[in-house]
Amino acid sequence: MALPTHASTLERVWHYVYLVICGLIFLFLIAPILIIIPLSFNAEPYFTFTEKMLSLDPTGYSMRWYDLLLTFGMAEPDVARDGNWWSDAWANAAWINATKNSIIIGFFSTLLATVLGTVAALGLSRPEMPFRRVIMAVLISPMIVPIIITATGLFFFYSMTGLANSYLGVIMAHATLGIPFVIITVTATLVGFDHSLTRAAANLGAPPTTIFFKIIMPLILPGVISGALFAFVTSFDEVVVVLFVAAHDQQTIPRQMWNGIREQISPAILSVATILVIISVMLLTTVEILRRRSERLRGITPQ
Repeated sequence: MALPTHASTLERVWHYVYLVICGLIFLFLIAPILIIIPLSFNAEPYFTFTEKMLSLDPTGYSMRWYDLLLTFGMAEPDVARDGNWWSDAWANAAWINATKNSIIIGFFSTLLATVLGTVAALGLSRPEMPFRRVIMAVLISPMIVPIIITATGLFFFYSMTGLANSYLGVIMAHATLGIPFVIITVTATLVGFDHSLTRAAANLGAPPTTIFFKIIMPLILPGVISGALFAFVTSFDEVVVVLFVAAHDQQTIPRQMWNGIREQISPAILSVATILVIISVMLLTTVEILRRRSERLRGITPQ
């Protein structure tokens, strides 16, 4: 917000002090993330800045850790990089297999969480829904309860039902964690929703399916997509639940990073972290664009 021209000297001083405080808080929050990016290009197998890096010597920087993401676990990583090499990487490289598992699990858990969360949000938005507050508290409890408690409960439940050590179990567990985000974003989109549109469509003879797909869904779509993105990020970053309910060969990217930290500390983990930061920034940018679009559709001026 711009400083008004009629502001007093004290107000101007406080304005700039406020900006400095906000900048320092932002730096405090973002610095641990930003420092990972240059460290991922370290030519040496260290988690610290070397003298060559600090002096900006080009020999102190390397892409070797990004290359290791492709070669780690391969049967023949040193042969010519032809079609057979890429086939070997696709089939055997540990980080590539972890990425495939993360994408597959994230996609299906997001799909499940989005469908269930949207249906729940639509039901909870209706004023005649009984016990709305209690149901809402139960549905969003996975994001309030400590994750270790949720993972332990899922482990015992899956052990009794046979879902432990299965992809279906991991997908359902990640959907459980993603549903609250979908419910919250879709519910926020439904605030101020003009139900006279649906009543008018019903009076004109439109069936419920037509009302939903032609009127309700286009207006709440930005919230649905935003919730789906949050659910996907939650699944993509989750490690505790995977440690409890997944089999030993069902490695995801966070679990592979956990194993790398526990077994051998390698800067390849920083390379993966840098890639994940870039993906997160892209997803958050998409969420912000969708938020602004949703506000325009509802006639609200974007902030």
